[in-house]
Amino acid sequence: MANLGYIGLGAMGGRTADRLLSKGHTVTGYNRTKSKAQWLLDKGMKWGDSPRDVAAAADITFVMVTDTKALNAVADGANGLLAGLGPGKAVIDMSTVSPEASRALAEQVRSRGAEMLDCPVSGSVSTLEAGKATMMVGGEKATYERMHALLLDIGPKATYVGPNGAAVSMKIALNLSIGVQLLAFAESVLLAEKSGIDRKTAIEVYLNSVLASGMLQYRGPFAMGLPKEAWFDVNMMQKDTTYALDMGKQLGVVLPTAAIANQFLTAARGLGLEKEDCAVLFHVLAKISGVPA
Repeated sequence: MANLGYIGLGAMGGRTADRLLSKGHTVTGYNRTKSKAQWLLDKGMKWGDSPRDVAAAADITFVMVTDTKALNAVADGANGLLAGLGPGKAVIDMSTVSPEASRALAEQVRSRGAEMLDCPVSGSVSTLEAGKATMMVGGEKATYERMHALLLDIGPKATYVGPNGAAVSMKIALNLSIGVQLLAFAESVLLAEKSGIDRKTAIEVYLNSVLASGMLQYRGPFAMGLPKEAWFDVNMMQKDTTYALDMGKQLGVVLPTAAIANQFLTAARGLGLEKEDCAVLFHVLAKISGVPA
């Protein structure tokens, strides 16, 4: 059993920490709002008063925060993650941030004698809770091989994709498809609904067709009603889509459908829906199409 730390205990990070606890590992956690982590403390998680305290207490520290700015906030400064590192320690960053920021942090981690992997998750709250979320991993191959068994306590597959920054690049490449698929799904269901087919029936047909991806299997039903707690809100979705568009510009890859999805995410924000799950794109398109939510 490993001595672990976990920084960032939101919807996904908290559930990842919970899986690690359930496997018998010792976990010391930190979250900006401690009350949101109380359910984990009740299950036996230890508490660190700062990212530095967590990294100092743990041999391997996981991180899952919202974006590059948040990652820098927990990493830097006298009470930051970096200040708690030393030789023999390791960081596994599960955040989706810019590849440049991930590589820069990896260099800072190594300068302290520690190791770092970028290891974002592909999946949702439901797939993570079911132990079905998969991971992609970037960093030194030898570090990946040492951490592989631990990662399999989170989900069934952790695929090595290359050096530091490669895994977050892969995650961004995957995530641009979420908005695109949600829009295509909305177009199909709303076209069927406006032709006289019941929405629930149209969703059932779609989700039992060859077009239904795993993501749509769990988000498609949100067309009938959004979850009380956003699994992945509009702001987060637009953050990843913007990362993808920036990468496309830098690498000369044309991303036309991602650009359109990004405009609809802006429309959702304009309607005050930025904190709703990104599946709200269905309801944005419904409003434009004159279909009652």
